[in-house]
Amino acid sequence: MNGSAIKLALIGAAAVALAACTGSKEVEPEPNVLPANYKQEVVDTLMRVLDDPTNVKDAFITDPMLTVAPGGRDPRYIVCVRYNPRSGRQYIGNTVRLGTFFNGHLNQLVETGTEQCAKAAYKPFPELEKMCFAKKCD
Repeated sequence: MNGSAIKLALIGAAAVALAACTGSKEVEPEPNVLPANYKQEVVDTLMRVLDDPTNVKDAFITDPMLTVAPGGRDPRYIVCVRYNPRSGRQYIGNTVRLGTFFNGHLNQLVETGTEQCAKAAYKPFPELEKMCFAKKCD
């Protein structure tokens, strides 16, 4: 093969590679997929962020609701979680967190004022009350 044939082959290979790159389109994820495993994702997150994730009491959660979260522009699935956690072996009183979901998965779980979840229809959340470090809890 002479020098021009090699250049032509390289240019052709580059053109094919570029065409393959531009031809593939990344599919944007659907932001509003109903979260199927929302309770477990909330439990897993709180297990990591609470000072003492054992013996949480008075735990309640809402079903996922499609709404515009405070400070947001687009509708997202959210849940409200209310519970009484311990810190230093003392219960500190009710805490309310707002969980926001993206593509069916928990995106953030932030403490919020009670007014943002004041009209929420809470249901008991025993999974949070049973949270512990050991394989078998009392």
